[in-house]
Amino acid sequence: MSSRISPQAIEAASHLIDPVFLNTPQFLADSLSAELGVELVVKVETVNPIRSFKGRGADYFMQQHVEARGPAPVVCASAGNFGQGMAYAARKHGVPLTVFASVNANSLKLERMRALGAELRLEGEDFDAAKLAAKAYAAQSGAIFVEDSRDVEPTIGAGTIGLELLRYPQPLDALLVPLGNGALLAGVGHWVKAQRPQVQVIGVCAAGAPAMEQSWRSGRLVTHERIHTIADGIGVRLPVPEALEDLRDVVDDILLVEDALTLEAMRLLHRHLGLVVEPSGAVGVGALLAHGARFRGQRVATVLCGGNLTPQQMRDWLA
Repeated sequence: MSSRISPQAIEAASHLIDPVFLNTPQFLADSLSAELGVELVVKVETVNPIRSFKGRGADYFMQQHVEARGPAPVVCASAGNFGQGMAYAARKHGVPLTVFASVNANSLKLERMRALGAELRLEGEDFDAAKLAAKAYAAQSGAIFVEDSRDVEPTIGAGTIGLELLRYPQPLDALLVPLGNGALLAGVGHWVKAQRPQVQVIGVCAAGAPAMEQSWRSGRLVTHERIHTIADGIGVRLPVPEALEDLRDVVDDILLVEDALTLEAMRLLHRHLGLVVEPSGAVGVGALLAHGARFRGQRVATVLCGGNLTPQQMRDWLA
């Protein structure tokens, strides 16, 4: 396991993170379980001020930042949810924040970052291009650049989800965890493998953004020129080396899911649970649709990690 992520750090973070992001609902989805042929436990990370799990790691990072550096300005890049988490935490802790996002980013996420007080700059065609611009701006301005999954605090914060999942009263056979830059999967994986190593920890990527899966499976850094997926929150084409190292000993497999199945999963979650879940948050259920025989009859948990859809996306995707 990665030496920079410990169960002790995750446990400590669980007592520090803003309670508004902690102890989120987790329950057996009865009717959806019957349709999928598994005992499905859902961990709902969409019922908080930013509709995403990213508030955990962002708040933990900002606490550590203020303690070490005071209210020094911070810069980050985001597809939308990490930026919202950072904006929420920066406002709470009195830290100036600049967020770089793609010109094609989700408009609802952009509006929410502005509303939470972040200075927003749109650069590049996708998240990774925006991140390169953010790094350059931080170097020029002297602001502190924070990178989700490279900086360890967001990963430790995300690990508190694993801590909560293992409080489920019955043992889990497998976890299906969305995989973008890797903070969520690495954090959850480190807690779960330290406590119950028999549980299968499985990441899920969009088939149109396979760089993380290919890098993990091959043991070398694999990059792509572009991505082709509606799952913007996990649409990574330039993996973070530190994140790949964090995943090395805590992940049993990584699956790819086509967008068509992700859309079907979103509709199932809406129909059975009344939840609005964005593509990145629904890929775990999409993996059950794609690999049903593999998980048949097992007790499987998945993290519904975000629910930020525009009104038009809801009309197009959930009808």
